[in-house]
Amino acid sequence: MHKVIFYSKRYFEAIVWITGLTLMAWSNPFESQHYSLCLIKNSGLGFCPGCGLGHAIGFLVRGEFILSFKSHPLAIFAIIILSYRIFQIIKRKPFKTKFV
Repeated sequence: MHKVIFYSKRYFEAIVWITGLTLMAWSNPFESQHYSLCLIKNSGLGFCPGCGLGHAIGFLVRGEFILSFKSHPLAIFAIIILSYRIFQIIKRKPFKTKFV
């Protein structure tokens, strides 16, 4: 049990980034009438850069590169930076601990 808690704390950030990227890739960017937790979208304002990034990642996964760039031009850089960060977290050397 101690090992599970140790590894979940150690890799928590990586788990969050992987989950976020997976959910954005899994969402359907073509559907506009879905439930959103976005405060900007729910307040009735037209454009939200966060929603644009989510749509752009969804378009990238589906191979729609032009639609992805129109949704958010920095989506490919966000994926590269987050993938690099995930790789850093997973590859770092573990510190020595004593499990009971």
